[in-house]
Amino acid sequence: MKAILNGLGFEKQSKYVRDYFFSTNMRAGIYMSIVIIVLEIWMIIRLTVKIFTDNLQSQFRQLFKTYYLNYLILLFMGTIMLVYATRYISGKTARKSTGMIIQWLFTLVCIYFGIKISLNDYSKGEQILTFLTMELFALCLLTWRPYIAFIIASLSYLYFYYRIDGMIAVNTGEHGTTVATQINFFIMWISTMMVCIAKYNTTREQALKDEDLEKINAYLSKISVEDELTGIHNMVHFRNEAEKLLGYVTTDKENIIFLFFDIENFKSYNEKYGFHEGNELLIKFAHMIDDLFKGSLVSRFSDDHFVVLTHVDGAKNIIGQLSGEIKRLQKEVHLELKCGAYKPVGDEADISLACDRARFACNSIKKHYDRTLRLYDKSLEDKFQLKHYIVNNIDNAIEKGYIKVYYQPVVSTEDGCICGLEALARWEDPNYGLLSPSSFIEILEEYRQIYKLDEYIIEAVCRDYRNSADEHRPFAPVSLNFSRLDFELCDIVGYLCETVKKYSVPKNYIDIEITESALTDQQDFLPDAIRNLRSFGYKVWLDDFGSGYSSLNVLKDYHFDVLKIDMKFLSGFTSNEKTRPILENIVRLTKELDMISLTEGVETAEQFSFLEAIGCDRAQGYLFSKPVPLDVLREKIASGELKISKEYMSA
Repeated sequence: MKAILNGLGFEKQSKYVRDYFFSTNMRAGIYMSIVIIVLEIWMIIRLTVKIFTDNLQSQFRQLFKTYYLNYLILLFMGTIMLVYATRYISGKTARKSTGMIIQWLFTLVCIYFGIKISLNDYSKGEQILTFLTMELFALCLLTWRPYIAFIIASLSYLYFYYRIDGMIAVNTGEHGTTVATQINFFIMWISTMMVCIAKYNTTREQALKDEDLEKINAYLSKISVEDELTGIHNMVHFRNEAEKLLGYVTTDKENIIFLFFDIENFKSYNEKYGFHEGNELLIKFAHMIDDLFKGSLVSRFSDDHFVVLTHVDGAKNIIGQLSGEIKRLQKEVHLELKCGAYKPVGDEADISLACDRARFACNSIKKHYDRTLRLYDKSLEDKFQLKHYIVNNIDNAIEKGYIKVYYQPVVSTEDGCICGLEALARWEDPNYGLLSPSSFIEILEEYRQIYKLDEYIIEAVCRDYRNSADEHRPFAPVSLNFSRLDFELCDIVGYLCETVKKYSVPKNYIDIEITESALTDQQDFLPDAIRNLRSFGYKVWLDDFGSGYSSLNVLKDYHFDVLKIDMKFLSGFTSNEKTRPILENIVRLTKELDMISLTEGVETAEQFSFLEAIGCDRAQGYLFSKPVPLDVLREKIASGELKISKEYMSA
């Protein structure tokens, strides 16, 4: 019952909600008044032209009373509404009592105008659209409490109905309204009320949501200097205070250092003991840092990461103490404390950059269990600069054409001919020269920019196919590597379909490679994406099979067309006696699962002969060709160094 009463506008509104409704109406009032002003000026001009063209000057008094006066009243009221609403929205006036009076007058004048004009139209056998329009204008575009809208609508509809019921209908010659008119009138009234109720409740819900957000923002502002979980300072406080500290003349800048801490293997600790235990560990560690670095700036950076701005003297000893404390807290999961350090040079005062460099130093010793501390130095500076160069210049590299597509052939073990190509990105940079994928792929993934590269590669490959087809030159089906982030950050499947259609590329010329590791992150959107790709006619490959820990589960849960066996299997081909039976069984498994087998990393004729003997369908590796530009690949085919299947001799 309470919900119904609230929905009809009987609830007590907070000041925020009342102000929200008023502001919403003022914005609506601007649009409404502009439309009204334009329409009324047009109607006045139109009527004036008609008077002179039809020689109706003798009827001016009657026309003025019937039309001009109503036009001018509505025009005047619309102008007042526009002026006030504009001033209110722009902050030039805050007198809402005046605005409410204007809103009421504006509403009543609109309805009055609709009644006057439509009564005149009805008397001539025309439609009553002006009345309906003004009802919708005044009661539906402006947001009223439903019970108020009910009163206004009911009174205006009843009055209008009373007036036309006392008139003689021009089209029938009968006195009063017909049953059909009565029914239509009731339906119009009901419709108006339904729209009013819906509009009110939609606006009310949004107002309540915004009010909740305001409360949350107020709460966040209150705790803006404190980390909610650990109780130590957060990064907002850290940055503000660090900037002040570096700006003081009295600060000994030669003796300060930024430290970035990371608890390595914390994710495993969380998984084993649960988030509650993980949070308890973070709280304990946070207070350890705070206690040991007394008088220094200490903050939680994010997750299990912490930053400290402290003196160089004694910092190394404290880091050693903290490392020991972490090992004491680790339980059965092995935890390691990693610390990156950055010492500002000269008058450097960019806090974010300093923290980023300390973090970069910290990340450089991850998985190095013999190291706890790494100082940011020249060698890391070069890597750091390259990292930021890649992130900041990927758009420019794509625009200027520095990103090139290299193709590595995939050959059939049956005849040694090219039966496919893998598209790989190379960055030919004017400053850094040729950058291999290992230099920029992981960085683009870290900064969630990888989709830009992959969209560019899709476009370039489709364009290469179209050029080859138009010139009747050889071109084999191409496999494209998709990152897990592609599906998360953009509609990569939609983009692929649009581009393939744009260049008229047959679906059997585009295959999609998805790495096994991407499927172990338990992302719900990947199964749907893979199904969509296959339903659209694309073959989907499982890349790097055997490099992860859940290969068989992946084969069980997903359907792939091609299984691409990771090159690591061939790395011990001659020395490890287990390699051959494992490969043989994997190939046999692919046949049982109705998949095509492809082994990458083939470097010797002996390896290729073995793959042919065990029935592996395809092979890829340096034995045949490194990744090369399309024109170089064509030269190799033309010279006979590489052979391509006859069906692909002309795209």
